[in-house]
Amino acid sequence: MAKRDFYEILGVQKNASEADIKKAYRRAAQKYHPDRNPDNAEAEEKFKEAKEAYEILSNAQKRAAYDQFGHAGVDPSAGAGGGGFGGGSGNFSDVFGDVFGDIFGAGRGGGGGGQRVYRGSDLRYNLDLGLEDAVRGTTVKIRVPTMVACKSCDGSGAKKGTKPQGCTTCGGHGQVRVTQGFFSVQQTCPQCHGNGTIIKDPCTSCHGQGRIKEHKTLSVKIPPGVDTGDRIRLANEGEAGENGGPPGDLYVQIKVKSHAIFTREDSDLFCEVPISFVSAALGGELHVPTLDGRVSLKIPAETQSGKVFRLRGKGVKSVHGGPVGDLMCKVVIETPVNLSRRQKELLEEFQESMDANDGKHSPRSNGWFDGVKKFFDEMKF
Repeated sequence: MAKRDFYEILGVQKNASEADIKKAYRRAAQKYHPDRNPDNAEAEEKFKEAKEAYEILSNAQKRAAYDQFGHAGVDPSAGAGGGGFGGGSGNFSDVFGDVFGDIFGAGRGGGGGGQRVYRGSDLRYNLDLGLEDAVRGTTVKIRVPTMVACKSCDGSGAKKGTKPQGCTTCGGHGQVRVTQGFFSVQQTCPQCHGNGTIIKDPCTSCHGQGRIKEHKTLSVKIPPGVDTGDRIRLANEGEAGENGGPPGDLYVQIKVKSHAIFTREDSDLFCEVPISFVSAALGGELHVPTLDGRVSLKIPAETQSGKVFRLRGKGVKSVHGGPVGDLMCKVVIETPVNLSRRQKELLEEFQESMDANDGKHSPRSNGWFDGVKKFFDEMKF
């Protein structure tokens, strides 16, 4: 398959300046880097294309050869590229560190053996909250296991009084070029494992890692109105970076626990209110709970089971803004249990009096049975 034009890959004109080429590669790297597109083969391929294009166009000699002869002018099989470790131009390694230091917090030192640094990993802490705390807001203390910078060596990994030395294999870049037959690839330096430095006398506390595992206790302020799925970012509270790199962030993931009375949907609260069939038939007044205390709810006579009453402004003020929600009270008529003989007799007398009135007290029930009768009458067997 024919290779795409390098200028087209980066989206620049053939007369683009070095700064424009670098800026275009930065955009492509941010968009297609595998860390930002996990398990995306298409993005990985585009990232490789952009990387190859930048390697050629950022080097004056290679760019001139490409402009004159096309891909053949920069093809390793045509005599380009050196043999063994450390071959080829150092330009790509330097800019690779510059670009990805800006994007991902990692950078390399120059050819003098500067140490490669990495931004620390982000962490996630799952926090279970009660509904009341989620609605009103609170402050909680959490204990988080994390990697922190070693105090003995100030995160360098080298014993106190010493410092890491530049790797002589890769010249401090952390990357080497290997040519095998027709192929020339850039890979992590096998001597320093990509760090660009060698620690000859490691710190005894962290064993040369520059970080140690600790637990830290943090105070987290939970704003009012959070809900399941919301998260709170604590900047620089993640793992410490390697070789003095910046720390990552800590994300506190909120999960609101089930409540004995209420369920929440966005800004509204829902609850079921059981009432007796006598209260439903005759009407009355009930005390129902809210998060602010009990309120009176008037039940009109002849209320049917499933009727929902709305108490405005008794819901939740969401952390994302908007008006305060409502409390929806669903009436559920409870069938009496454990009846005495006399109570059963009274109910039977009550039912007889209902039947004597040709079902006018139960219009829904009679309408349903009439519909069933009509359905069977019209069926053809």
